[in-house]
Amino acid sequence: MKKSILLLLLIVGIGSQANAQEISKNAIGIRLSESDGFGPEVNYQRAVGDNNRLELGLAFHSKRYWDTAKLTGIYQWVWNIDGGFNWYAGPGLGAGIVSYDNKHKDYPYDDRYDGSEAFAFLTGDVGIEYSFDFPLLVSFDFRPQANLGYRDDVSFDVGLSARYQF
Repeated sequence: MKKSILLLLLIVGIGSQANAQEISKNAIGIRLSESDGFGPEVNYQRAVGDNNRLELGLAFHSKRYWDTAKLTGIYQWVWNIDGGFNWYAGPGLGAGIVSYDNKHKDYPYDDRYDGSEAFAFLTGDVGIEYSFDFPLLVSFDFRPQANLGYRDDVSFDVGLSARYQF
């Protein structure tokens, strides 16, 4: 009986270690993406639990006829795959401002797109990341975004990130 209990405790202990992951308390870096124009995003992650975190990003996107700046907040759940590999997913929202440049002779939109306007959006995030033995975290993710007020459409953003963990 003692051996059975000891064996059961050993199996439970090993199993709990296999599911444990270590997400850093803080990470800061850059995310490069392409959605309605290529643009960088300054990105910060803050752990809010053992396997949850909040991600904040300030992005700048530029295309031929407009420039956009947006602030994004995403709540993420993180699950360990193996070793330093994790996958994550979560919902988010944000706001931004778009500035139009319709001075081009081949501007394809009507004149209602003139000046600048504010917009809001709903987003989500699904990705995979690898945490090295030194404080570097790299990730690849996919973010669908439903725009509210800015062309009222859905865009799809794919990004590659590198962050310093501390």
